[in-house]
Amino acid sequence: MNTQSSTPRFILVTGATGQQGGAVARALLERGHRVRGLTRNTDSQSARQLAAIGAEIVEGDFSNRDTLAAAASGVDSIFLMTTPFESGVGEETKQGLMMTDVAREAGVGHLVFSSVASADQNTGIPHFDSKYEVEKAIVASGIPYTIVAPVFFMENIMAPWTLDSMKEGKMALAMPGDVPLQHVATQSIGEFVRALIEQRDDVFGRRFDIASDELDGQTAAAIISSDAGKPIVYEGFPPAYLREQSEDFAIMFEWFDSVGYSVNVEELKAKFPDVTWPSFAQWSSQQDWNAAGL
Repeated sequence: MNTQSSTPRFILVTGATGQQGGAVARALLERGHRVRGLTRNTDSQSARQLAAIGAEIVEGDFSNRDTLAAAASGVDSIFLMTTPFESGVGEETKQGLMMTDVAREAGVGHLVFSSVASADQNTGIPHFDSKYEVEKAIVASGIPYTIVAPVFFMENIMAPWTLDSMKEGKMALAMPGDVPLQHVATQSIGEFVRALIEQRDDVFGRRFDIASDELDGQTAAAIISSDAGKPIVYEGFPPAYLREQSEDFAIMFEWFDSVGYSVNVEELKAKFPDVTWPSFAQWSSQQDWNAAGL
């Protein structure tokens, strides 16, 4: 699918200072689109960095509908992402429903919602199900929409809950080391969303699960060990150990082990050849593991 478009768009990017929203904003700006980035803190380092490359940064909060309406005014596209990790899955669904209503009232021509791969497969994972509730509301709203549904982020390996254990020489995750898991880099998500926005007429009403690689934990640990120049061994542990901290994550890792994502990676790459789809090894080679503390 040709992802080029000569029509500049004006896009509201929610979560613009986060990993995913930031990747979307940067990808859009690189192609000359106008970006309005929504954030709770316009003075953060991430907000200032986006402003420096051309984004319009506005303050807003999902708890304040008026700020959302003001941010949506005049844009022709919205990238919407929600999160359950601050206020819970119920609040995440409310956020998505509110922004959908705001988008409809503003007459926005294209709403791109970031869900999660397999959220439409009745997984029973709470934060998958909460995103699917938003998906259903968007479909029912009548707004021209597209759903992008990424798998496990490569950048999750850089999160404190994984990185801290790697500093001690082990990659600890709640699944066996020989079970493959599909991954995607946030760079790919950003470029893919840009492709959807540029090709809006071709993707209205469609849902895309996206991934760029599949590998098991032992292989991932070996790749990082080589790139970081430090021995790192994979250490799997039962998901039940997560239950005290997060029932949601425990269920998710059980599902990773028993079912897992099922994106047709090669077909996706063929349909969107202009998107950068790094393998895990390519992604890892681009990371500064020494700066990360390894």
